[in-house]
Amino acid sequence: MSLIVTVDSQALSTVLDKLYQLTSDMAPVMSAIGMEMENRIRGRFKSESDPLGVGWMPWADSTRDNYPKSGKRRLLDCLGDMLGSLNHSYDARSATIGFGDPKAAFHEWGTKHMPRRGLMFADPDNGTLAPDDERALVDIVEQVFSQQIGGF
Repeated sequence: MSLIVTVDSQALSTVLDKLYQLTSDMAPVMSAIGMEMENRIRGRFKSESDPLGVGWMPWADSTRDNYPKSGKRRLLDCLGDMLGSLNHSYDARSATIGFGDPKAAFHEWGTKHMPRRGLMFADPDNGTLAPDDERALVDIVEQVFSQQIGGF
């Protein structure tokens, strides 16, 4: 099963379009974008906050009462399965960042029984990145663009 959400960022699209005009080999840029987002998402497990910096809601009493003794006692990181499934891949045209564990989608959107504990998006329904995430990705592309311009 897979779920695909496309990022909607005019700022990122604009700088990527400029870079596409200079080089046909976008794989290194896409790799850097994937790694940056993967690192940012890993950091959210440590800070226990969403992409906008809002702290995740604590466990419900029922979750706390049924928590496995072997667990890590951290939100969204009970046994490390979900975090361990975080990965990215890339090609010359795109970067894909996601989780192999399908439970991540329940946390990204929330459910009627569980609050949203965002991992990837400021707004997952619209594919909107948090401003800090968007700026970091734009910075990566602008840096490569500057290097390409300097090389001529």
